[in-house]
Amino acid sequence: MYSSSLTDQEWLIIEPLLPNKKLTRPPTWTKREILDGIFYQLKNGCNWGDLPKDMPPYSTVYWHYKQWRSQGVIKTIMEELHLILRQQEKKTCGQP
Repeated sequence: MYSSSLTDQEWLIIEPLLPNKKLTRPPTWTKREILDGIFYQLKNGCNWGDLPKDMPPYSTVYWHYKQWRSQGVIKTIMEELHLILRQQEKKTCGQP
């Protein structure tokens, strides 16, 4: 577990935003593990090849990142999290 790893609460928000995988063979890595790899790289700014060994292979993580970015999934996740953060800010500031 890393500081960039998704919490269970964060995963509940993000999971429905991810595309469904075509039914081929069972995946070796979960979407959550792949996202943890993406967030690790984005937070730490390391090379994709420098992901920790307990994460999915960097080629898998990077492939999903490119796919999800081009499909607008990454943008959708950012927008949804931004919306939730804005709603939380309104509640803490006492605004309706």
